[in-house]
Amino acid sequence: MVTIQETKKYQAYYTKSTPIVDYMVNKLELKESDRILEPCGGDGVFVDSILALNESANIDVYELNDLAFQILLNKFSPFGNVTIRNCDTLLDNDLIFNSGFGGAYDKIIANPPYGAWQDFEKRSVLKKLYNDLYAKETYSLFLYRCIELLRDGGILSFIIPDTFLNLHMHKGIRRNILTKTRILELVLFPSSFFPGVNFGYANLSIITLQKDDRPQVCLTNEFPVFTKFSDVSQLANIENQNVHKFSFVQSEVLANSDHAFFIAEDSTISDTLSKAPTKLGDIASCVTGFYSGDDKTFLQVRSLELKNGKNYTLVNPESICDNITEHTNILDGIDGLRHFIPIVKGGNTRYLKPESWFMNWSKEAVSHYKNDKKARFQNPKFYFKFGIGVPMISSSSITASLIENKLFDQSIVGVFPSDPNMMQYLLGFLNSPTCNKLIRTINPSANNPANYIKKIPFIHPDEKSLKRVTDLVGEIINSIKLNKNYDEEVEREIHTMFQTIYGF
Repeated sequence: MVTIQETKKYQAYYTKSTPIVDYMVNKLELKESDRILEPCGGDGVFVDSILALNESANIDVYELNDLAFQILLNKFSPFGNVTIRNCDTLLDNDLIFNSGFGGAYDKIIANPPYGAWQDFEKRSVLKKLYNDLYAKETYSLFLYRCIELLRDGGILSFIIPDTFLNLHMHKGIRRNILTKTRILELVLFPSSFFPGVNFGYANLSIITLQKDDRPQVCLTNEFPVFTKFSDVSQLANIENQNVHKFSFVQSEVLANSDHAFFIAEDSTISDTLSKAPTKLGDIASCVTGFYSGDDKTFLQVRSLELKNGKNYTLVNPESICDNITEHTNILDGIDGLRHFIPIVKGGNTRYLKPESWFMNWSKEAVSHYKNDKKARFQNPKFYFKFGIGVPMISSSSITASLIENKLFDQSIVGVFPSDPNMMQYLLGFLNSPTCNKLIRTINPSANNPANYIKKIPFIHPDEKSLKRVTDLVGEIINSIKLNKNYDEEVEREIHTMFQTIYGF
């Protein structure tokens, strides 16, 4: 039996779901003459299923884990048609050779490792071999290698996290899929369907594709995407189940920003993402903020009752700088006692955050930030400017609050409009359900890095809408400053306006 330690080392989550295995094997459309590859054998569940259909099937199985290899060797020793090899699929010379000469397999099926740690030496080798791919994440490397190992017309079925559909780092594998294969079917389902696995960062997908050496044929291919499964048993007969079906043409996906798959319930959202001529990054700078390198030493808090506040020193009110604008060389630090400055941190607060956190901004401290290897004195020209802060990690929806001539930390994406008159309009938009639908389609995870914020479509408002949203957001900000809350009817009017402008 493979131990928990081995599973963590190789990130080997074995496929213990019969409906998932049956679905994937059926998608291969197996023939007696097929040469089949299982590139990460695990406990052999796919091989079992294939042999149950054809006990003379010609199958090559690769497994890096020594213990799992021995188990596979013992399990399939009676089958002369099953070859078990103890080696690394990503680095094996025979596979590299075969992938460079038109492939060697008719069918490939796998549940590759997700996020397995690569030591720095191996990572360096992988970067050279797969220079267009994200070498830190193993599953995309397995997918690329196996596409190359397919013969023209060969079929592959993989179960992998759905992060390959959207994340910027997987742009290379998406381009490879869209131009070298025809996607036959894509299903998206909760990771909880996969016994023993529940990823916090992603759901799972099964992609089935067919190798095709004709790029133009690949690009004209239309493929279905199935989502909203309530039970894993629905995989058995998808077309007759109460699940959602979408259709996409590969050329349209390729034309999207970073070739991302924009899968949304409302086609208007997908169309907006695909066709909007202007993105937020075109009208505003979207940048990551400051990090001291050692917040426990340099960061202080107004109240120990704040979330995580008890882990920090209570700030002395007499040490807080009460007028940052009077310091003309603020990026060099502040002389004197009053050298602690307010900093905008993460947390899902809309429109305006209270001043709760303060950073040591003495000349000595700033000198340290600029020279310390752990510190991040990044994008300093945006420090102490008027802008909008969007937390990189959100809960159910994106939120945004003003940065009023303050410092902002690396957990925040600072949004600084080129036109200051757009400030409050953008603040209202970034707090709207409309914006949340867009960012969650661009990146379904709870993360909002700068590169994804930049991709949010921006529709220029007419003068009347600009003025009305600006006035309403100004009303909310003034109310928060006076009463620490605001009228939700005012916010609902803002949301309705953006819903009308964008159409959803």
